[in-house]
Amino acid sequence: MSFPRNSTLLAMTLATTLLLGGTVHAGEVSMAGGSVTFHTPDNWLTILQTEGDPEAQVFQVPDPSPTGKTSLARITVTVKHVPDISSFHQFRAEADARAMALPGYKVVAAAPVPDSNFYTARETGTDFSYVEHYWLKNGHAIQLRCVRPSKSLAGATWMANFDKGCAAIAAQLK
Repeated sequence: MSFPRNSTLLAMTLATTLLLGGTVHAGEVSMAGGSVTFHTPDNWLTILQTEGDPEAQVFQVPDPSPTGKTSLARITVTVKHVPDISSFHQFRAEADARAMALPGYKVVAAAPVPDSNFYTARETGTDFSYVEHYWLKNGHAIQLRCVRPSKSLAGATWMANFDKGCAAIAAQLK
């Protein structure tokens, strides 16, 4: 399976999924035959789920402000079977290349974190903040990707809670 390379297409796909397929509240999540598990906050909505290899789950983190009507704050976990560390590095390099191809891609100055990326890019005319973490665990490459508007009318508390939720998932996936 390949993910849409164009972030506008991804946002439209996710919006269509929301409109046509409805939503399911997230909670306990099991991926890769149970070898990757984590828990999401009850108010997160599962908006996309794929099976196979790679396997992905996308969660909407509701933004109650008007910003949330036009900008999709989301967290994605992708899991892919990899036979060795070289394959993990290839998985990571492909994800890095997709990120660098986003419109307005710009690295954010932050303290270095192993196997992590912090950057901003534009989607549908809006600046978004991205945090990505990668792990090799039990023969699986795991990517956690947290994407939220760089500014939201929901305010600093909502953005801090989004970032805290992202960090909580990262702690579970380590």
